[in-house]
Amino acid sequence: MPGFALEPEQQGWCEELRALATDRLRPLAEKGEPGRINRPLVAALGASGLLERLFTSGALDLCLMRESLARSCTEAETALALQGLGASPVARFGTAEQRARWLPEVIAGRAVAAFALSEPGAGSDAAALSLTTVPEGDGWRLSGEKCWISNAPYADFYTVFARTTEGAGARGVTAFLVPADRPGLTGTPLDMLSPHPIGALAFDAVSVTPADVIGEVDRGFRVAMDTLNLFRPSVGAFAVGMAQAALDATIAHTAGRTAFGGPLKDLQSVAHQVAEMATRTEAARLLVYAAASAYDAGAPGVPKRAAMAKLFATETAQYVVDAAVQLHGARALERGHLLEHLYREVRAPRIYEGATEVQRTIIAKELYR
Repeated sequence: MPGFALEPEQQGWCEELRALATDRLRPLAEKGEPGRINRPLVAALGASGLLERLFTSGALDLCLMRESLARSCTEAETALALQGLGASPVARFGTAEQRARWLPEVIAGRAVAAFALSEPGAGSDAAALSLTTVPEGDGWRLSGEKCWISNAPYADFYTVFARTTEGAGARGVTAFLVPADRPGLTGTPLDMLSPHPIGALAFDAVSVTPADVIGEVDRGFRVAMDTLNLFRPSVGAFAVGMAQAALDATIAHTAGRTAFGGPLKDLQSVAHQVAEMATRTEAARLLVYAAASAYDAGAPGVPKRAAMAKLFATETAQYVVDAAVQLHGARALERGHLLEHLYREVRAPRIYEGATEVQRTIIAKELYR
């Protein structure tokens, strides 16, 4: 693993991604409707080749993509990440038929994927899933609910995790690929703080067959955890991108804003605050890169590293964005201001894909293993 510095070509690629996000993706994002999938934006991600790179690159490249896009356009970053989260189980564990049917559509930006794990009673405790299966012929009927599912109810297909063996905990969960038009599947949008769509799904005896199984029966929790171990460091990268955007704005503001007879940056309390923001952001970035590199290298301790990266980076981003708002003052809370947008965006990553408290639990279990 590097020790850690990006290669010049990686740095150049990140600059290209930021320019792409600023010049081509942000204008599309600004035309989107909050709470709805921005399909022109998803199509542009496909046309740029970034969606294909989701499935041909490693964890570090994924982190570089998410951090770079987040610095210029969080909507583009989120659209990219959700395609990866929803379709990666198919790419990594799906059958040849599933991959042939759905991956070309996802990569082109024509089909939108979603990862359906959380339930009203099983958010942080993902092993407590209660979406039930009733055997029918050689298949099953799914009944129950999913909640807080990104891209629901507008996605074209869902990676759905359901209980196939009662009383078996994590060992009794199976992953299914469920197209959105499957009879008995309905959805409701939820009015959330996040600008991207989040909804609830209801399964009323939805039919699934062995051809819909992703991976193996009763081994779906492995599919979920493998996907999350890949994406958790990149959630940290998303957070680092937001923190860097807030830091950049703060440096510019405190250098140019005059108060008490001089620029804000000449006030020691301000300069020290900005120094702390920069130090924490860089520390988070290095932890994210190290976790992603460990994943790519097949190094030991990936779950612990991924949890540390996700935990530290998302908590850091919350701190940095909040501090940036404080140093900007009231203007930062005006609707449409960059920091107002980041202030709303930065809260959710501390909860989804394993809340901060869950990450601490994972870290502790790995330390005492």
